[in-house]
Order: sequence, then structure tokens, then C-alpha cells
Amino acid sequence: MAKRLKLKTKRGAAKRFKITGSGKVKRAHAGKRHLLGTKAAKRGRRLRKSGLVKDVDVREVKRMLPYGC
Repeated sequence: MAKRLKLKTKRGAAKRFKITGSGKVKRAHAGKRHLLGTKAAKRGRRLRKSGLVKDVDVREVKRMLPYGC
């Protein structure tokens, strides 16, 4: 009986993405860390909310998170 290898999670991806119960991949918006004085308050509120990874990128992100971190 062959031993099955454990897969390592990409730690950078684990910090950036979460997989929802329905299998979608959540992410945070970019541009919310610094230079906020030049950005409109409305834009800051929009950036606060989470977004979803585009369908074309989901497969690659899920490969980096083999156990659905």
C-alpha cells in the first residue's frame, strides 16, 4: 500500500485567501494600507469590504491551499 504524501500549504496564500462554505475564494482589496489621505473616504469604505477571486484564478489559488485554509 503506497503512502500518500502530505501537501504543504503556501503560507503567503493562507494569509491572503479564505475559502467559503460554498467553495468560493474570498480576498481583501488592495490599496488600503497607506497613502490614504489622497483617497476618497467613499473609496476607503469600498476597499474595506472583502471581494471574491475571479473565476480564472480560483483553480490556482485552491492549489496553493490544498486543505482549504
